Amino acid sequence: MNAQDCLNMLREIRDVAFATVDADGRPHNRIIDVMIVENEKLYFCTARGKDFYKELIANPNVAITGLNQNWQAVRLTGEAKRITEDHDQWIDRIFEENPSMNGVYPGDARYILDPFVIDAGQLECFDLSSHPIHREYFTFGAEKDVQTPGFLITDSCIECGTCQSVCPQNAIEADSPYRIRQDACLHCGLCYENCPVSCIVRRDEN
Repeated sequence: MNAQDCLNMLREIRDVAFATVDADGRPHNRIIDVMIVENEKLYFCTARGKDFYKELIANPNVAITGLNQNWQAVRLTGEAKRITEDHDQWIDRIFEENPSMNGVYPGDARYILDPFVIDAGQLECFDLSSHPIHREYFTFGAEKDVQTPGFLITDSCIECGTCQSVCPQNAIEADSPYRIRQDACLHCGLCYENCPVSCIVRRDEN
């Protein structure tokens, strides 16, 4: 699995949830079609009269989530950039690769749409169909730093095994100190709440 595989999965799901924020800081979530995926880039479009469009122009940061029939989820965070060059050609290509759009915007009505691209960001692939679950993080484009949530067992671990006994995915291995298998961690926090010496910390606070 790599970043392109995750993007391909979003294209296969196609109808995915896009989260944006309006001018008052209120969150909004919509089902938007992923129109094209290639070369670690994701393309979509929307009409200039929509609130979604207005929110993208004011704050291009988006979060995208999709879940397929196999209980595999992909989450993407990145910046949506409006494509200004070759506008009509991009819209024509989107309609060629997504012919159902012709019934929604027939003829020249299609040019009320503007194309957008997300060419950098972070991806999380989360497979709930396996046991234990499997989670991976990737970056694509110019994005280099992976923001990894979850928990970490520090060197103050007394190796009592409490964390291992409460983990619902058996993702904690006996070591010195004990170690969390990050690819199998639910991020539920049971180990964090039950550690008798508070040696488990959030990864983003370490």
